Amino acid sequence: QDHVCSLPKVPFRGAPCSDAAGRQVPYATIMKQVNSSLSGVLWDEVQKAPFYEYKDSVGQFHQVWFDDPHSISLKAAYVKSRGLRGIGMWNGNSLDYSGEAAAEQQTQAMWQALTP
Repeated sequence: QDHVCSLPKVPFRGAPCSDAAGRQVPYATIMKQVNSSLSGVLWDEVQKAPFYEYKDSVGQFHQVWFDDPHSISLKAAYVKSRGLRGIGMWNGNSLDYSGEAAAEQQTQAMWQALTP
């Protein structure tokens, strides 16, 4: 209800909130799952990032944070406004390159968002 999802405190390179406590999900999975999630897309104004919440088949609550073209474009604009030398993505291989029309549009929008 308050959109707080705690992670187990698993030390990993000195950061308690890391891939040791969570896992990476391909963008294709996120785009398919978000539509059937409990919450739909939610937006965190502090992080400038979307997320959603769902329960798995055994009733376990999950929260998925991700970037979309809007959040990436905000980050790219910040980099440009500060005169920084570039921006990177966590893993471009997680985008959906299946060739489906919706996937092509989503993937193209993500890459275009990197150029403010």
